[in-house]
Amino acid sequence: MIIKINDLEKIYKNGKIEVKALRNVSFSVDRGEFISVMGPSGSGKSTLMNIIGCLDRASSGYYELDGMDISKQNDIQLASVRNLKIGFVFQSFNLLPRMTALNNVSLPMIYAGVKKKERKKKAEEALERVGLKERMHHKPNEMSGGQKQRVAIARALVNSPAIILADEPTGNLDSYSGEEIMAVFQDLNREGVTVILVTHEPDIARHTQRVISFRDGRLVKDIAIPEPLDAREVIKEYKLEQMG
Repeated sequence: MIIKINDLEKIYKNGKIEVKALRNVSFSVDRGEFISVMGPSGSGKSTLMNIIGCLDRASSGYYELDGMDISKQNDIQLASVRNLKIGFVFQSFNLLPRMTALNNVSLPMIYAGVKKKERKKKAEEALERVGLKERMHHKPNEMSGGQKQRVAIARALVNSPAIILADEPTGNLDSYSGEEIMAVFQDLNREGVTVILVTHEPDIARHTQRVISFRDGRLVKDIAIPEPLDAREVIKEYKLEQMG
């Protein structure tokens, strides 16, 4: 088990008004799972991801990540957890425009104190894993949206995190590029990487092994997907349609 959450609550206070963003949320994630989190705007899914990603703290409840009780960590320790145990992938890519793909991917390792030679080697390996070996010296403005997102995934991988958190990673992409990104996530998951993905697209959620749904701050459904969609098969069908 890589994540254990019990009775998690998050309350935001605005003067005398209290808003419960999460209410008594409990679930666990096994190492190597691929999970999607769904729910309408305001359902609590973004709040949950911020807590899992150690960007925010729960008001009460228990959160354990990779054997560590997160509620007992101070801010400096949480920053270290974020850098070493969590890889983030965002809808808007969050790449530095003046840096090459290689340098963008190297950034988390600078903060982790990895030496320059090792940084270059690991960044090259990560870009190769996501199919961008030939584009490592290109800058973001020289890439498609799908390629930018693959750079972001490579950056999330370089410190060998315990989990990858992806927030609407296909939200800015066309259907074909979205399938390419899901193929990358599925390949990484087959290699043993744990992935938690927030999406509002049911078709994207069907690529994962399990769907957790939120409404009004509560976990309302936790459903296993017996036969997830294989993104590489969907890509083949796209290509056959184009040829026809």
